Amino acid sequence: MYISRYMIREPLTATPDMSLPEARRLLNENHFRHLPVVDGQGQLVGMITDRDLRSAYPSSVLSESERLQAYERVEKTTVVDIMSTECVGLTPESTLDDALLLFDREGVGALPVLEDGQLVGIFSSRDLLTAYKELFGVGEKGSVLLGIDDDGQSGLMTRIVTLLELHNIPFTRLLRIQDMEHGNRIYLRLNTYKIASVVVLLREAGIHPAL
Repeated sequence: MYISRYMIREPLTATPDMSLPEARRLLNENHFRHLPVVDGQGQLVGMITDRDLRSAYPSSVLSESERLQAYERVEKTTVVDIMSTECVGLTPESTLDDALLLFDREGVGALPVLEDGQLVGIFSSRDLLTAYKELFGVGEKGSVLLGIDDDGQSGLMTRIVTLLELHNIPFTRLLRIQDMEHGNRIYLRLNTYKIASVVVLLREAGIHPAL
């Protein structure tokens, strides 16, 4: 699944010559944590975050006179002075898996989305969570995730599907996970409020829900 379905298109941006107070205002008023920085041609030149801005502002442990001097310096400081320039990005054709691996590797909360160097969007860790919630049916009405011990029975997944369809039990996802440490599992996303009846049905068929 491509990130283009979930990314924020035409995101708010900063320019290299924008003052830090202006960048801070943009982030605070729009409840964002990341701002791409672009030049006059829309080319990405950096990223600035709320963490960068917090680091630039004076500490509360300073004396009043020291804080005033520090604020005066901040007022004259521009985005280009503190932004990150080594930015890893995605393209609209990047997958959710691509984004997940980059978030894990880079330890960042948002990634710019680029086409030919042009900024076309931004994709955040929150967008990734939204995508995976939809992909795995989290929050759907009556949705519950049931684990089943995968003991290597021949045609086990086929038997599960056939049993559920025979009894008109709605389900939306079926995943097989290999786990050498805790045992292989099959995970079944059901849309029913009668989960106890489903467990009994599975057990009667020789299929063992995981405890």
